[in-house]
Amino acid sequence: MTETDSRPQDFRSLGLSEPLLRALATKAYSHPTPIQARSIPHLLQGRDLLGIAQTGTGKTAAFALPLLQYLSEHRYRPAPRQPRALVLAPTRELATQIADSCKAYGQFLSLRTTVVFGGVGQTPQVQALRHGIDILIATPGRLLDLIQQRHCDLSAVEVLVLDEADRMLDMGFLPDVRRILSTLPRDRQSLLFSATMPNDITDLARNLLHDPLRVEVTPQATTAERVAQSLWFVTKADKRFLLTDLLADPSFERTLVFTRTKHGADRVVRHLQQAQIAAHAIHGNKSQGARERALEDFRSGRAPVLVATDIAARGIDVPEITHVVNFDLPNVPESYVHRIGRTARAGREGIAISFCDEEEREYLRDIEKLIRQRIRVAGDRTRGARPQTAAKATAVAERPRPTTPAQPHPQRHAAQRPQPQRHAPSHTPARGPVAERRPARSPQPARPHRSGPARPGDVDGHARRAPHPAPGGSHRRGRRRG
Repeated sequence: MTETDSRPQDFRSLGLSEPLLRALATKAYSHPTPIQARSIPHLLQGRDLLGIAQTGTGKTAAFALPLLQYLSEHRYRPAPRQPRALVLAPTRELATQIADSCKAYGQFLSLRTTVVFGGVGQTPQVQALRHGIDILIATPGRLLDLIQQRHCDLSAVEVLVLDEADRMLDMGFLPDVRRILSTLPRDRQSLLFSATMPNDITDLARNLLHDPLRVEVTPQATTAERVAQSLWFVTKADKRFLLTDLLADPSFERTLVFTRTKHGADRVVRHLQQAQIAAHAIHGNKSQGARERALEDFRSGRAPVLVATDIAARGIDVPEITHVVNFDLPNVPESYVHRIGRTARAGREGIAISFCDEEEREYLRDIEKLIRQRIRVAGDRTRGARPQTAAKATAVAERPRPTTPAQPHPQRHAAQRPQPQRHAPSHTPARGPVAERRPARSPQPARPHRSGPARPGDVDGHARRAPHPAPGGSHRRGRRRG
């Protein structure tokens, strides 16, 4: 079933309780987003849900509010190590963000919420589980470790939320997710959210959900309408210098730069810091404290550039991002949609600029096929063309397509003509034994080449793994209350 009800005027009309409405008022939230308006009334009735929505559509509140209301209306003290609700998220940033939202919305309810993820000591997490909690937000790897150590028992879970399922597939977490799901009781309410629906996620939803409500707030894998997209053809060695040139424009107030690998992110940050540009990297090799400091500096503007991998960027919700730069094109075309969706939040306009080197042309074709449009070319540094200024690149990205064939621009075409090869003047080699021992040097490139390219199959340093088949068949779930 697909839900198409019209959007109510306020949260009160959705049937939420007074403590939740009071908490929403403290955050100045008065009108629900489309996914909230179409999901919350049915979730309050105990329906399973398949939500197709990208980050930034309000899906966290769409599942957190009815979850909090159900647990508060059917209150009992949770047993040690047995959470009543489980939310699975692919990254620690997203898990932390969900936990913060649950605590904010449930500030007038006496419910216990705990978040567990890897990269930090597990002792505080084990102690919190031992005291009994209502809502557990977790990443798959750490949760599976706690289950195997008998620190966590999911046999009492009444509500399951699987958030950003497609990203879990990309990160190779699907086998862990299936093992976790096999420990859950069949008598539960289940919710699954995903921005895209590849075949593996479709199969997972079919086995996980029982007669689900399907809510799709945007067409699958479409790009944000308010994002002006542009493209630069550039050599691999020149990408860092092009990025520095663009960031010299003051309109780049808060810029999120994407690289394909963790080491690539670190190299970009080192180059920017040498150019006196404040920047931080965020990826899986960074400690939790370093990641939190980088995000705080980015949000506050102390570091206007944040360089991230696809995996680490999940869960980053900074509405003031003005520009997204794809330093490396993603080898998974759906990731392009997720990346540029980080700008143009909360009704703002946004700009997305992509760099494409010789080895990424195939990735570009896949992306343009997915989004069903050609990305406007802002410049070409592979033919010796004179680089445009950042302001001109922004203007090209924002300029609408002409309705009539444009006349060729004589200066632009002259700049892009192949330049005649220039040969170094020949010199007569010096005679003698020194000249005989020393071969002539070949001309050196003006700028050093970067180290070898990342493997095409790498995503944040993790090789993409083929999903494992589900261990069991589909199961029906009833609704346990009380």
